[in-house]
Amino acid sequence: MSKHDTSLSKSQLDLLKQFKQQINQPIAPKKERISKQPIYTASQAEVEDEIQLFTKAMQGVQKIDASNLAPLQHSKKSSRPDAQILARRMAAEGTIAQEDAVLSDMQALLNPVHSQAFLSYRIATLQNRVFDDLKAGKMRWFEAVDLHGCTIEQAREAMLQLIQLAKADNQNVIKIVHGKGEGGVLKTCVNGWLRQHRDVLAFVSAPDNQGGTGAVLVLLKRAEKNPKYEQENKH
Repeated sequence: MSKHDTSLSKSQLDLLKQFKQQINQPIAPKKERISKQPIYTASQAEVEDEIQLFTKAMQGVQKIDASNLAPLQHSKKSSRPDAQILARRMAAEGTIAQEDAVLSDMQALLNPVHSQAFLSYRIATLQNRVFDDLKAGKMRWFEAVDLHGCTIEQAREAMLQLIQLAKADNQNVIKIVHGKGEGGVLKTCVNGWLRQHRDVLAFVSAPDNQGGTGAVLVLLKRAEKNPKYEQENKH
């Protein structure tokens, strides 16, 4: 089309000129989407200022000395008093004064029992039903003591102390774990000592689920002169 062609009006020529300009312009690349949230980067000077402020705030602060802290332990009540502690407690109280507490080790050792033997003892006047309940493990025992690792003297003192604790609390059933060690020395001693003690009404090897022939359940006399016993009988 010639510029001298007058078949088009002036307004049409202007529109045609604008169109030519648009198609001759290079296509601009699409702009990437920019996050509306501005990204802030701290300058080196600002970082150094923060470090200086923190250092200043920590002046005079010292690390806690943990060398004198006791280790945290969860207390757990044991159903078996420690035999060594019971023996030391009995020794600290001095010579045993009770006439029924003088037990002969020799008498016990002269009647040895096998480590796997089933122990059984009862006084003649004890009711069969009571003894059967003890034998079946139906009578709840007050406390138990494990004599493993004890000397003969320690074992005797621990057993006597446990009997005293039971009497003081007006309890009449205890458990003594003597084990099944080679030769059955402690088992022999426990068997002999209990037969000599005047407060023992009966004892029998425990049921399998309570220690079997490695332990005995012991039935004691009730302490009739015990204040707790008297209070119970008043009600």
